[in-house]
Amino acid sequence: MSRRRAFYEPFCLVLTAALCAAGMWIYTSRVLIPFQTSDASVHDRPRGNLSDLYPRWLGARELLLRGRDPYSPAVTREIQQGYYGRALDPGRPGDPKDQQGFAYPVYVAFCLAPTIHLPFEIVRKGFFWVLLGLTLATIPLWLRLLRWSLPWWAQASLALFTLGSLPVMQGLKLQQMTLFVFALLTIAMVLLTSDCPIAAGIVLALATIKPQLVWLLLFWLMIWTLADWRRRYRWAASFLFTMAILCTASEWYLAHWIPRFWQAVREYRNYTDSVSILDKLLPAPWGWFPRVLAAVATVHVGWKNRRFAEDTPGFAVTVSLALAVTVVIIPSYALYNQVMLLPALLMLLRDRQPIWNRNRLSRLFLSLTAVLLLWPWLASVGLAGLSFVLPPDIVETAWVVPFWTALLLPLVVATMILIRSYQTPFTTPARPAPS
Repeated sequence: MSRRRAFYEPFCLVLTAALCAAGMWIYTSRVLIPFQTSDASVHDRPRGNLSDLYPRWLGARELLLRGRDPYSPAVTREIQQGYYGRALDPGRPGDPKDQQGFAYPVYVAFCLAPTIHLPFEIVRKGFFWVLLGLTLATIPLWLRLLRWSLPWWAQASLALFTLGSLPVMQGLKLQQMTLFVFALLTIAMVLLTSDCPIAAGIVLALATIKPQLVWLLLFWLMIWTLADWRRRYRWAASFLFTMAILCTASEWYLAHWIPRFWQAVREYRNYTDSVSILDKLLPAPWGWFPRVLAAVATVHVGWKNRRFAEDTPGFAVTVSLALAVTVVIIPSYALYNQVMLLPALLMLLRDRQPIWNRNRLSRLFLSLTAVLLLWPWLASVGLAGLSFVLPPDIVETAWVVPFWTALLLPLVVATMILIRSYQTPFTTPARPAPS
């Protein structure tokens, strides 16, 4: 009986994960995308390649090959012609408000430099597979950081669940740089815990191509570094030196690029009406207070854990907390940013039994997290199945159902990790000072 159970439990878990992943991708191709296409047709909304990589790629190509300003209105119009299929017309009420301007630091062009001589369709397909491979690689890397040893079938199940999640699916479909930045952050943390601080600093500097995703983690790492400067300064020196090189090279290619970048960011926030998850959930202007409170609480936890070495549980939980809170407080509720919840979710999954046994409130939060996490898979599998038996126009009316829990999940996960950070005393000592 035990042998049979030892076989069927792994088999059932892998099969369930594969079913959920297949359901999500079938739902996307047979329900979500057809709805978006028909809705765009009804409202005369243009649709081009719709790749989030394209504005960055075209801006990099124009800067590096032709010396043009990627933030200029002329380049923005060319981006729109590829992204939407034509330049946007303010006189058309159905046209999107998102101008798709180049709202990244100039040095993102250096990351994309090897691709600027290739046709975009080749770059797009190649970047999809690069992002997929990097996302898969983050799973064993975070398991290593969390010091959680799992059998191969459990890791395979986690990989399937991750690739079949709404944030990763959306990020892959859009070729979103967030997946790339999250992979860079993961690699940097692994390098830091593997006593490769110089390499970690270089990778962290590259991750600042999306500064809103890394500022909270970098702020805590600064506090952590100052707590033991003699042992930890090398990653910081490497980070600052790499940033100096990136900014100097950017200035050489495009003089006075920093004011142009910040102007592009301000314009981006205006034409996309970009707000945080808390601003979406709470009536204006009350979203700012819990955002500040979450950031302050995270910094307080980081201050408490500042003396723990990089190979301790206290360090791992603080990194996971910083990434989870970042998803909640940044001025963007884009679903693909939720890939940064992965380390926090892995931590909750690993510690589910102690959390469940703590008290009723912990059981309530853990149950709520499970429901919010499982709902998109249940809904997408159901809609994917219905798409084969019901007329498309009927199934497409329910396209939004898998997204019902999208805004609540980051808030609950961040709250649970924050509570766990305060409740759990990390007793693993830091590395002793040299005698």
